Amino acid sequence: MNMQPVRPVAPVMSERRVSLIGAALVAIGPISMSLFTPAMPEIVHAFGTTEAAVKMTLSVYFAGFAFAQLVCGPLSDGLGRKPVTFGFLGIYVVGSLIALVAPTIEALIVARLIQGFGAAVGVAGLRAVVRDLFTKERSARIMNLIGMILAVGPAFAPTLGGITMEVAGWHAIFLLMVAVGVGLMVAVHFCLVETVKRDLSRIRPRALAKSYGMLLATPYFVLCSVVLGAAVGALYTQATVLPFIMMERVGLTATQFGLAMLMQTGGYFLGAVTVRQFIGRIGALRLVPIGLVFVGVSAVLLFALLHLLPPSLFNVMGPVALGAFGIAFMTPALTTAVLAPFPQNAGAASSLSGFVQMGGGLLGGSICALIGEPVTALATVIPAMGLISIVAWLLWQRVPEPALPLPVDGND
Repeated sequence: MNMQPVRPVAPVMSERRVSLIGAALVAIGPISMSLFTPAMPEIVHAFGTTEAAVKMTLSVYFAGFAFAQLVCGPLSDGLGRKPVTFGFLGIYVVGSLIALVAPTIEALIVARLIQGFGAAVGVAGLRAVVRDLFTKERSARIMNLIGMILAVGPAFAPTLGGITMEVAGWHAIFLLMVAVGVGLMVAVHFCLVETVKRDLSRIRPRALAKSYGMLLATPYFVLCSVVLGAAVGALYTQATVLPFIMMERVGLTATQFGLAMLMQTGGYFLGAVTVRQFIGRIGALRLVPIGLVFVGVSAVLLFALLHLLPPSLFNVMGPVALGAFGIAFMTPALTTAVLAPFPQNAGAASSLSGFVQMGGGLLGGSICALIGEPVTALATVIPAMGLISIVAWLLWQRVPEPALPLPVDGND
């Protein structure tokens, strides 16, 4: 009898397609934040309000983004990745339209909350799709490529936002967001292939509670999420204070601020390119300690320079860029590791891990707002978050990876 070799079943989408769609979906959150930041000082004057009120538009965006992930991930486990992604993008478009015509700062705050809620599906849904189709080094390679593409969009977003505001006013920034949201809905409809079977038992309240309870009771998951949450959350936290430091203290214009932010995103992009050269040779996980060294050096420099010297372009953005470079070494491996033991609950695991990351940004931004003085906040909160990430990594190294699988009975 002739035995034909068994060929591996090809995934329903290629690595390239998943990477491109995924990068676009993940980028919508940071881009929506970065496009808006150059306009923040102008909006203070436009509405005759305070810096604290305008900062609230970022805080509620973080809140909507963070808490929505706890919903959209599990919903995608039960209803399917594609319809949930499409629906949440629709919510994002609605929020963008409300922001476009907002008559008061209060209406703008509500609009930003809705925007953040809708944009959350990009992170939670994409990571679950990757976990559905790929594991280990292939997954890390996709996450790395997404990181490279992701760095490009937010890198130019502040510049585009600053130019748009100076040419057409700050309202035009939200018109751009509407266009981006509609474009992504079209891409999801025609290009995203469903990767899970519809199973409504997964979204029953008792099943959801059991799923989240299992994840929170797993030290491997919690510590890995904290490593990512503190590091990535620091990037989001910086967005709440850098516009006011760089434009009001250093004296940059909105366009110059956008160009200055290229140092941060350029640092991340350079890190992602470097990681791609080594990820196949030594493994993604071995690159994480290297990234943590850069995060630690960045934290020390921020703390020392801003306590000793007045803020300037280079003593602020230099350490910020160095930290972003280090974070690029961490995200591919840790994003893969935090989901790997949970194939049956990939949406919930992705959501909860994403919640910790955005929650880190929300908490860090809130502490910065309480401190009030933006330079002091940057020099204190960001180094503390870097320290938390390093300590969590050291603890995570001592915890064994859970055995596969860890099922949740959706029929309870």
